[in-house]
Amino acid sequence: RAGPGAPPRVAAASERGGSGRAGCFGQVVPAGNRAESSLAGPGAAHGAGMVLQEPVGAPSLSTAAGGVGDAAAEVQLSRLRWAVLLLFSSYSLCNAFQWIQYGSVNNVFVRFYGVSAFAIDWLSMSYMLIYIPLLFPVAWLLDKRGLRLIALAGSALNAMGAWVKLGSLKPHLFPVTVLGQVICGLGQVFILGMPSRIASVWFGPQEVSTACSIAVFGNQLGIAAGFLVPPILIPNVEDVEQLAYHISIMFFMTAGVASALFILVIIVFKEKPPNPPSRAQALIQSRTEEYSYVQSILRLLCNANFLLLMVTYGLNVGCFYALSTLLNRMVIHHYPGEEVNAGRIGLTIILSGMVGALISGIWLDKTKTYKQTTLVVYIMSLVGMIVYTFTLSLGHLWVVFVTAGLLGFFMTGYLPLGFEFAAELTYPESEGTSSGLLNVSAQITGIALTISQGQIMDRFGTKAGNLLLCSALFLGTIMTAFIKADLRRQQANLENKQT
Repeated sequence: RAGPGAPPRVAAASERGGSGRAGCFGQVVPAGNRAESSLAGPGAAHGAGMVLQEPVGAPSLSTAAGGVGDAAAEVQLSRLRWAVLLLFSSYSLCNAFQWIQYGSVNNVFVRFYGVSAFAIDWLSMSYMLIYIPLLFPVAWLLDKRGLRLIALAGSALNAMGAWVKLGSLKPHLFPVTVLGQVICGLGQVFILGMPSRIASVWFGPQEVSTACSIAVFGNQLGIAAGFLVPPILIPNVEDVEQLAYHISIMFFMTAGVASALFILVIIVFKEKPPNPPSRAQALIQSRTEEYSYVQSILRLLCNANFLLLMVTYGLNVGCFYALSTLLNRMVIHHYPGEEVNAGRIGLTIILSGMVGALISGIWLDKTKTYKQTTLVVYIMSLVGMIVYTFTLSLGHLWVVFVTAGLLGFFMTGYLPLGFEFAAELTYPESEGTSSGLLNVSAQITGIALTISQGQIMDRFGTKAGNLLLCSALFLGTIMTAFIKADLRRQQANLENKQT
């Protein structure tokens, strides 16, 4: 047993970042291990997704180790936490806006730069491609160096890429805009892994899931703005000089906002609050054990249910990426001159998806029916995609709004479901590692489906391209049905209550 003043061993091994609503503390001690503290009471432990156990009859460390008791006494919420969360959500929004700002007016940039539609599609796909090899180095850096460095790097790269794009306002300078987009894509790698880490470091156990959701929603709002704003700022005019002027307005606005956010990050964004926001966080900050990413990844890759989920998640979210990137081309093909409405349709998909994600999260909190809910939402995503495919060419734009909203409600609403289900299947592994693998699967599948659908649309039309996405969702639905609902986290919580 630890003597007075000695630091405790920590039950939770890591709190690495990831996207999604799931609890934000990552790894938890299995039932067989013994944590030497009971500081995080039932409310804190369950709120953070942690299980803390100790030998029956043993004295708690809150009395056996004076240092731990002192740490618990200093638990306090910082007033700065909401400013940090809002600031992160804002520069995440700006980065997501830059991801889709070319795709939402694809036809305009094709004519301005004199390149193929496929080349413009790659401006969006570059984000996906860059994320794949850099995810785990950046996740390791987040663990070793903390939040502030990662926040500075992400916001700085986002602003730098926006300014580089201002050097591409001539038709022959397409490589410069590619460079700017690549820099923004690098910034995205430093952003997607932050939400759960910010929530766990800054927020109390009763706020942590809400904070995660707000941080993730910032990115979704950026995509929505990327659909809505460019078609309004950049009309499809014939004169190249006038077109360059309109593009420059968008680029200047984006660069100005990104730079202001970077300055605010320097001033406002702190590594962590003066006092831990929860007893569980106080324990984590006292940890001495090293966490091995390699061992965790190997364990995850031996989990058959998680592998099935990783593939099905990649298929669903990959379809969303392909649909978002190619939406402008689909709508303009059937409704020429409707660039603004194409952006509004994209906005409808995102906003309805955010509502779907919120409802799905509340439903899971109430019922804990992870497998059933995930399967139903997957089936409805397939139904929505089929309906959208066969109504796109009817000639009634309002019908497209309705079917796109239905599709977005389930397809985008699936995102947090995948992370929640993964957290259950992979307990007690770090949620940051499992969500990172889900994201890698989505990026790889998104690139493959975007390229394939774009080529099919060029040769056989939009209906054939959308049928490819229907096929991918059908395959994902079948595979989802074979996932076993091995809810390890729920079982651990139940065992802890009994203990």
